[in-house]
Amino acid sequence: MLPVADPQMKRRSQTAKKRLVLFDFDGTITGKDTLAEIMIYYRGSLRYRLGLIALAPILALYLLKLIPNWKAKQILLGWFFKGENEKIFNKRCTEFSLKVIPTLIRPKALEMINHYKATGATVAVVSASAENWVKPWCDRLGLTCLATKLEVSKQTVTGRIAGKNCHGSEKVCRITEKFALGEFDEIIAYGDTPGDREMLALAHQQFYKPFRN
Repeated sequence: MLPVADPQMKRRSQTAKKRLVLFDFDGTITGKDTLAEIMIYYRGSLRYRLGLIALAPILALYLLKLIPNWKAKQILLGWFFKGENEKIFNKRCTEFSLKVIPTLIRPKALEMINHYKATGATVAVVSASAENWVKPWCDRLGLTCLATKLEVSKQTVTGRIAGKNCHGSEKVCRITEKFALGEFDEIIAYGDTPGDREMLALAHQQFYKPFRN
């Protein structure tokens, strides 16, 4: 007689598989871009709109692909945050992270994150947004945060990016610096823009523009 498979044993075997799950943040976990949202939160909607008008030529160059993503982003960051005291900036970012970001989260994304956590997977958020407002949200859920770092000089936000923007191939660099990928039986990745393609290519399972329904 052939042995009958034990469903509990099968579940234990699946749970024991060592998995790394990588999530993009803006647009994948959230329904809106958090960079725009924190600018509105920090400066108010009127100043945000005036800023976009003032920076329209830069944004046009970016849309025409005449300047890179990181350059356009750095100009935006400088316009809205340059000169801010580091402690005040981080305090406001944490407030935004805990008060506003939960209202932007896609319910199905949060459900999937909780599912992976429950099965013992290592879950990381890999974001081009600044860790100043992404990390507090990740910390609250017990997730690893790999995000863009902002430069600070003399306790003041300079408006520049420290190192490289966590976008495209830089996402892969951050991931491989943090994790020994060979230690994982399975890597799963979720993303929603061309800036996530290199990260998705790392994975055994890739999900592009998930959680939309």
